[in-house]
Amino acid sequence: MTTHAYPIVQVAYFVDDIEAAAARMHAGFGAGPFIILRNIELAWGEHRGKPCRFLHSSAYGQWGAVMLELVQQEVEGPSPFRDLYGPGEEGLHHMATMVPSQEQAYAHYTAQGFEVATRARTITGTEFAFVDTTATLGHFIEVYERSPQLLGFYDLVRQAAEDWDGKQLIREL
Repeated sequence: MTTHAYPIVQVAYFVDDIEAAAARMHAGFGAGPFIILRNIELAWGEHRGKPCRFLHSSAYGQWGAVMLELVQQEVEGPSPFRDLYGPGEEGLHHMATMVPSQEQAYAHYTAQGFEVATRARTITGTEFAFVDTTATLGHFIEVYERSPQLLGFYDLVRQAAEDWDGKQLIREL
């Protein structure tokens, strides 16, 4: 029997306002500090077989051993976020996993009957996808391939939390 170890490395919530959500997550659960990337552009994106832009902003912080992402959609239109939440709605959207091979992960999930609903690439070259596991889990699974650049970003967020003096909750990158 073949097993696939795709451990969860991030929990992500879709929110209306990433700064307000960061303050709530810190006050309620001690998460933070948060590094904000605004208006994240994609080199390309495809959602359910059609081109999509889904310009978004995200705040990344540490919540214990796992990264926490708070994401807001900046431009209306079809996206994996709008599949779950309409304007004004918020909630758990996805859990992310870093995989050794993007294509093998896609094959694994589709063999289980899950659709790769969204595929995209950032301007910096990171490909990612959202696998539609909503019928089973109630949220998406985000998949991206392990890379030095991605591991470096995770280390940056983790180190910010370890070095944090509790004074500056929001940091722009």
